[in-house]
Amino acid sequence: MSDRKGKPENFGNPPSRELTDGLSFRVTKEMKEEVKAKDDPAEFCRRAIQKALDEDRGK
Repeated sequence: MSDRKGKPENFGNPPSRELTDGLSFRVTKEMKEEVKAKDDPAEFCRRAIQKALDEDRGK
């Protein structure tokens, strides 16, 4: 496992964008298994959510 301890700089974020808040939601068992199989599930989710937000903003 990587040495990512919640520090923004460990996630490729500028220092001004701290990862301080959490988000919880329900998914199917299949979705959970697929996400958990990723190398970095948390970063995968952050990128997916940011992509969806960016696309939504572009409407």
